[in-house]
Amino acid sequence: MPAGARASDPAAQAPVSGTTVDIRNFAFSPANLTVRVGTTVAWTNRDADAHTVVSTNGPLHSPTLNTGDTYKYTFAKAGSYSYLCSIHPFMVGTVVVTA
Repeated sequence: MPAGARASDPAAQAPVSGTTVDIRNFAFSPANLTVRVGTTVAWTNRDADAHTVVSTNGPLHSPTLNTGDTYKYTFAKAGSYSYLCSIHPFMVGTVVVTA
């Protein structure tokens, strides 16, 4: 987070472009990611505890990810994909896929 930014500032929560999400300190980082159709996103668990990447009404359904494990998914359709860790449901994230 930039110096002087607060979690309530829009810039602090703005979607980030990229293809990787770290699972660290019981959070997805970045929590909001923007990619184009056809992009493969990789989630890697950097925590000592196991986590998952699961969308309630979507295509994301990782197995349990232990420390160092990675889950990859290629987004074929534009849309907004909200997901959570089914083990720790307070951990949430969103991938926005643009055409």
